[in-house]
Amino acid sequence: MSGKPTIPADIYQIKVTLKHSKPPVWRRIQVPGDVTLAKLHRILQVAMGWADYHLHQFMIGGTYYGEPHPDYEVWGPEMRNEKRVKLGQVTPGQGFRFIYEYDFGDSWQHELLVEKILPSEPGVEYPRCLKGKRACPPEDVGGVWGYDSFLEAIADSEHPQHEDMLEWIGGEFDPEAFELDEVNQELRGVR
Repeated sequence: MSGKPTIPADIYQIKVTLKHSKPPVWRRIQVPGDVTLAKLHRILQVAMGWADYHLHQFMIGGTYYGEPHPDYEVWGPEMRNEKRVKLGQVTPGQGFRFIYEYDFGDSWQHELLVEKILPSEPGVEYPRCLKGKRACPPEDVGGVWGYDSFLEAIADSEHPQHEDMLEWIGGEFDPEAFELDEVNQELRGVR
C-alpha cells in the first residue's frame, strides 16, 4: 500500500433514452468515469429494467465494444473487449452521445448522452439513478414496433390478441410505471 489517498473518479451524469420509443422511455444515471463498459452494461440493465437475456454492444465513435466472440467477427464488425475499456477513456466530455444496443433481434437501441461530468459527492454511493420515465418494454416483445402492438392489444379489450398478450405478460402491465427507489436498491448490487 502506497499510503497515497485515492482520488475519487469524476462522475458522469448520463441520460439514457430508448430510441424510437413514443412517449420516450428514459433514465438519468450517475456513474463513475472509471467504470468499465462491461459494468456500465450491468448498470444499464438494472436502470432500464432489462433481464440480461441477450447480447449487447456499445457503438462509440465508429468502434464496437462488447463481449468478443470468434463467430461474431466472421459476420460482424470487430468487437473490442468491454472489460478492458473504461467509460472515461471513450467519452471525450459533456454533450457526447453514443449508442448501447441490447438484444440484436429486437434491437433495443439506447442513446446515451453525457449531460455533465461532476466531482463525486462525499457520502454518495454510485452508480445511482436520479430520475426516469415509463416502464421498460417486456423482453422479447419484438422491438419498438412489437411493443407498440403489444400496448395496443392490452389497452383494448376488443383486440383479438388482448387476452393472449395479458396472459403472456402475467396478467397486467403498466407502461407508465417506474420505481426509482426500486432501481436504486437493485443498483446497490452492482456496486
